[in-house]
Amino acid sequence: MKSMVTVAIFLSAAANAQTATFDTDAISRPPTGWTCGTTGKGSPRWTIETDTTAPTLPNVLKQHGSADYPWCVKNDTLLRDGVVEVKFKSVSGKEDQAGGLVWRWKDSNNYYVARANALEGNVSLYHTTNGSRRTIAYKDAPISPGVWHTLRVTFKEASIQVALNGKAYIDVRDEHIVGDGKVGVWTKADSVTLFDDFDYR
Repeated sequence: MKSMVTVAIFLSAAANAQTATFDTDAISRPPTGWTCGTTGKGSPRWTIETDTTAPTLPNVLKQHGSADYPWCVKNDTLLRDGVVEVKFKSVSGKEDQAGGLVWRWKDSNNYYVARANALEGNVSLYHTTNGSRRTIAYKDAPISPGVWHTLRVTFKEASIQVALNGKAYIDVRDEHIVGDGKVGVWTKADSVTLFDDFDYR
């Protein structure tokens, strides 16, 4: 009986999984059904572009503006607990080379973010509250620029796990941001970053 329940839960989760590949969106425009902006100052630029290295050809989502904390969230998402995952590639950035995920996004000033940084070689977890970003945890991690990586966050109530390329780096409890929120992707400063295969469930 227990195994049957486990299988049923797995199938239910798989049925609820959604993946955005960006392959049907118009080139050089923001993705359809997403809202993009920044926390703080600056001019983020989120556009759909073709890329021959994309994990799922032919398109990717590219952030190539410069702003404090650029974000882009999917409008039709509202998750309290779940899993969110994305493939990202750091292209360039003198100040930062970040690829990140946001969840329980309430507005531009209130959300969680997990970030992988190719310039610093680490994975970090933050809460942004009232526009102020605060560190919860960070761990050193090998993150090569110009290479596709997979960042994954699992969150349930106060429990948060962050994994990079299938390896768990952060496992903590935090209660700064509760309730439902949108999910999406994130960068920092002058990071030029590509995203593909955005998965949430």
